Amino acid sequence: MLAASQRLRRSTEFAAAVRGGRRAGRGTVVVHLLVDEPAQASEARAGFVVSKAVGNAVVRNKVRRRLRHLVRPRLSALPPGTSLVVRALPAAATASSETLGTDLDSALAAARSPRRRR
Repeated sequence: MLAASQRLRRSTEFAAAVRGGRRAGRGTVVVHLLVDEPAQASEARAGFVVSKAVGNAVVRNKVRRRLRHLVRPRLSALPPGTSLVVRALPAAATASSETLGTDLDSALAAARSPRRRR
């Protein structure tokens, strides 16, 4: 489980990360990454969105636990003050932990990379 200081709890925190952050999606997850100003630097925090499209309550909670387990060590690599929202896609319900981890790493790398000009 994530420490209380590492969790997003309020809907306004989720909304800020989703609306203002960089979005990157992969096969099983979509991440929204918002890096705050260093003046407000606290440790990186994460929140999870697992909708009913993923499955029933048992499946949703299982997916949330698996994602939380995968995100915990990755939070330390994020800059202080970062807000991360991980949204599970329906494919996450049947994906292996290896697939979830690979998709999460790939989506985080894409969200952290500088934007390319079109």
